[in-house]
Parts: sequence; structure tokens; C-alpha cells
Amino acid sequence: MSIRYSEIGQRLRAFRMGSGLSAEQIARRIGISRTALYRLEKGEVVKIETLTSLSELLGVSLPTLLGVEIEYISSAVTYFERLRQLEEDAERIFVLAGPISFLLSSPQFEAGLEPILLESVPDNATDREKTVADIHKIMEILAKRRRVYEERRPSIVNLISALDIERLLRSGFVGRPFVTAADIRKRRERARAEIEHFAAVVEAEPIGVQIGLVTDSLPHTAFQIFRNGDKKTLSISPFRLGEQPNVRLGVAMITSSNEAVDLHEKVVTEMWRAALKGRDAAAYLRELLDSTASE
Repeated sequence: MSIRYSEIGQRLRAFRMGSGLSAEQIARRIGISRTALYRLEKGEVVKIETLTSLSELLGVSLPTLLGVEIEYISSAVTYFERLRQLEEDAERIFVLAGPISFLLSSPQFEAGLEPILLESVPDNATDREKTVADIHKIMEILAKRRRVYEERRPSIVNLISALDIERLLRSGFVGRPFVTAADIRKRRERARAEIEHFAAVVEAEPIGVQIGLVTDSLPHTAFQIFRNGDKKTLSISPFRLGEQPNVRLGVAMITSSNEAVDLHEKVVTEMWRAALKGRDAAAYLRELLDSTASE
């Protein structure tokens, strides 16, 4: 197995960001300088003893930092940073998610996302203060993801669920229970605007973007496949943005296992074959918008 120190550095940075500890705190605790830590994150050769100390401090397994098995990620900050890193190198991205795909969403969606994420955190959550701080970090990472996508424009194959879209149109963007009726109307209006945006993208058929509308049930777990040359990486995540958001609880996984990637590629192929595309998909989205307009 060849060791890619640049990728170890990327994982190290992502887990450091999700730990809530500053670079200076981490460096001090393992007995190196902050500058040395930053060099490790940039891909400098690292001693196994230093990696062992870092894995213990960050609460992550050594195999995960090395990338020799599956990366198990319990922090949404770490997960979205890893996505950013994977997207930075990807030539093609396959996305199977709920009703909203972030990279293809409207600027208005991103602008209104943070309040929805903040309201999804229960007032009595024991980790509320840290989660609120994490949400601010997540928004910064998402902004970087958007910039990277706009600059690089990797091709995207995106499968979205018609059932999830219908539910979103009826409920609106809601991050907590007991939202007032007046507020629900505003949330539905924002949801309608976003689905109209997706319908317009489907109709425009921009170069490098393929969207398939699945009218059957999709798996509840979202996943993405990143291709960079011959290398393929799979991410599976419980974290959600926008519609019934979750950035607090769950364990995401990232792996380059051939078996895992191949099995998920088969799912994508099967669903893409049956999905509505182009004008048919856009017409279906318009029908969903019309059918929920008077509610």
C-alpha cells in the first residue's frame, strides 16, 4: 500500500476542524509546534508516533487517518470539510440525496440555510453551544465548496426523489416542530422557489449537469461517489441540509473500497435508468408545484 501523505494531511485537517480544538491547542498537547502541525496538514511526511498521538487526541482511529479502511466521521464539520476536499479533485460526482443537492442549489438557498440549521438544534441540547459554533464553521465550508464548484465545474450526475420533493413542498424548510402557520407559509414559499430553480436547471440542461428525477422510493441514506481518474471514493452520510436538517447526530463513512463503490454504482445505474430526465423531469416537477400550489 502506497502512503499518500497529502491525503493523510487532508484527513488530519478535517478531523482537527471537527474537534473544536485550535491548531495551537492540538500542537501543544502532542508536543509539536503549530507550524509543524500545519506542515503535516499540507502533506509533509509524518512519523507514525505523531499520527498515533494525533489519532488519540482527535478521537479517531489510526486506520481512518491513514485511509486504509473506512473513515468513520461523527462530526458534520469534519464530514463537509472532507466533501470539500474530495470535490476539489473530482472530475465527476454522482449524488443520490433528498430533494436538495447543495452544489446545484440556488444562491438563495445557501443564504437562508444557516437559520434553518440553527433552529434544528434543540434548546435543551447538551451540546448546543458547540453545535451552534459548528454550524458557523459548516457555513464557511459550504461557501468554499460552492466557490470550488463554480471554478472547476466537475460533471455531476444527480438523482433526486420526487417523493421527498413533494414532502418538502407541503412542509417547507423546517428545522423544528411547532412552527406557526404564518411561518409555515413562508417556508413553503421558499421551498417552492427552490424547486422552481431545480426545474429551470433541468430544463436548461447545462453542460456537465445531469439530473434524474426518481419517482420510486430512494434509499434513506444519502451517498456520493467521486471519480478522479481511476480512483473512486464513496461517501455515505446521515447529515442533511435544508429539509429536516441534521448536523448533530449520526456517523458518516468514506471509503475507496472497490466492493463498496461498485455496489453503490449499481444502485446509481439502476435508478438512473428508470429516472425521469430532461423535459419529462421538468414537467413532473411543474406538476408537483401546481398540485401543491393551493395548500
